[in-house]
Amino acid sequence: MQKPCSNGHPFEKTSDCPTCPTCERTRMARSAIPKIGAPATRALENAGVHRLDELADWSERDLLALHGMGPRAVGILREHLAVLGLSFRS
Repeated sequence: MQKPCSNGHPFEKTSDCPTCPTCERTRMARSAIPKIGAPATRALENAGVHRLDELADWSERDLLALHGMGPRAVGILREHLAVLGLSFRS
């Protein structure tokens, strides 16, 4: 049986779970830090960044100043932020 979620996304119900797959993917994309390498991930964790959307408060320059963070990791993070309609602080 197909039904819409509260955001209007139609999805097939195969269980009693009320979670919409589209909404769940969006939530996970906002919350999860993408794979950027262990040193860069540790740098973010040590700086207190645990969700992707928190990076909108950071500038690229500030990120590059973190020990373990490099240009490649910042580029990956920039791309993932753009998908969410976000960007680094200027």
